[in-house]
Amino acid sequence: MPRDIEYSEKYCDSKYEYRHVILPKEMVKNMPQRLLTEREWRGLGVQQSRGWTHYEIHKPEPHILLFRRPLGTDPKTGKIDPKLLKEAQAKSQQ
Repeated sequence: MPRDIEYSEKYCDSKYEYRHVILPKEMVKNMPQRLLTEREWRGLGVQQSRGWTHYEIHKPEPHILLFRRPLGTDPKTGKIDPKLLKEAQAKSQQ
């Protein structure tokens, strides 16, 4: 099975950082039709830093996984770092 997984650039609003991941369409046949746990999406071959949550299913295109994490999340720990949060909030207000 091909592992041509595509990753969007990150984008954000005042609360979250977002990205979407595009899986090969043939992978959807074996996926549960619900939000995936981190263990499940990593098991599909999705690779990204810590703190991301699969938060929504776009039914017309179930091969596109929508992820988000709170602004200020430390990508190494997956936890919010107050310093990173302050920097992200300042950046989002520019």
